[in-house]
Amino acid sequence: MKGQPTDEVIEHIRDIPIYQESLTQGYFPVLDKPEISRGFPGNWMTPRLAAALENGEAEFVLSTGTNHARMRIIRPPYFLLRSYYELWRDHPDIGGTWESGCPRVSLTTVLATEHVARVNAARHGVEPGRAPSLADRRLDERTCYLNLRLDPAHWDRSEVLRMLREIDQARSSHPQGHYHLDCSGYHLAHLVRKAEAWGLGDAFPEPASIIHAYEYTPVNVRHFLHQRFACPVIDLFGSTELGYLFYSDREGRYWPHLDGMSVELLPVAPGSTMHQLVVTSVRNPYMPLVRYRSGDCVRTLDGAPDPAGIVQFCGRLAELLPTPKGPVAQGDLDRHIAAASPRIFLHQLRLHGDTEATLLYTTFTGEPLGESETESLRRGTGELTARSCRIEHRTRIPIGPSGKYAWLTGRRT
Repeated sequence: MKGQPTDEVIEHIRDIPIYQESLTQGYFPVLDKPEISRGFPGNWMTPRLAAALENGEAEFVLSTGTNHARMRIIRPPYFLLRSYYELWRDHPDIGGTWESGCPRVSLTTVLATEHVARVNAARHGVEPGRAPSLADRRLDERTCYLNLRLDPAHWDRSEVLRMLREIDQARSSHPQGHYHLDCSGYHLAHLVRKAEAWGLGDAFPEPASIIHAYEYTPVNVRHFLHQRFACPVIDLFGSTELGYLFYSDREGRYWPHLDGMSVELLPVAPGSTMHQLVVTSVRNPYMPLVRYRSGDCVRTLDGAPDPAGIVQFCGRLAELLPTPKGPVAQGDLDRHIAAASPRIFLHQLRLHGDTEATLLYTTFTGEPLGESETESLRRGTGELTARSCRIEHRTRIPIGPSGKYAWLTGRRT
């Protein structure tokens, strides 16, 4: 039966309470996040899991909420990091930077930095400092975190200089002066823009490889990074509960990394060529997921439900905008914006009731678009969203409390 687990998967889940009804019925429905959380952790508890929690082989963590609810899960320590390192090591374009021992410098949300500082403080039996030192921000012998501020638009010159010095310090530890830059695409674009604006471009050491893996990276931001850096710029797709599932090559094509996994694509709405991911995974031995709806949406080359044909991870199921022509995802609006002008940096669509919206945008240069580009953007956004749209240039769009940007705000019906 399509989508149903193999005998091998069933052997991994046979004694887990949450799956007992499905095992009895011989059919596994799609598993949603509320069902995972209902009765947690008892609905997952087995003698093996209890022993793993007791001896530290498993731990409780929260999924990384962007603009959606976070979920408690159980996984091995450093589960996501190991998945990242595995992909970095095996990646055809950047595996050499792993093999050469490149230090990894991470420029992403301040929440990630604070988490590392809290873990290190707890390890030493102290309270985390308000301004953690570089040593406090070291995840392991290979990785350190840079960002100490929620909104990168607020980085001042002294913070940019500090981060550039810390990058150089990491680079200097490598025999050839190489380093690997792990980032949110938005955060790296902010750092490049600020360094250039303050005449610090020469102080920004060229990385040997770049991965952005924390959130959706817009087309224009990817293009900006490809223009600024000569090294491969790679996208990873994954989640806290699953690890990494797909990676891009340096040309932007996506390839599967599905060890211990299988993926189904289901339409987000009847007749839609946008699909949602449904994943079966035994990669996490303490919380194997069968037909788990991850909440992520994709576009394929020809609209067919073929995971091998994925060309874009286009947003979150919970953040789709309903329209008379079908749901619109973050990636749909982004493609439209990139076609309208490569100068647009950040954007956010604000809904006003059921018929109107305002598209806010910033540019890489800080200058507004011209009249013809603005009119084209207004007309195209209105057609895509089936709303009357205003276009407003801003010098800044505030970041969300998670340290990530919301592409859509206001009421959806």
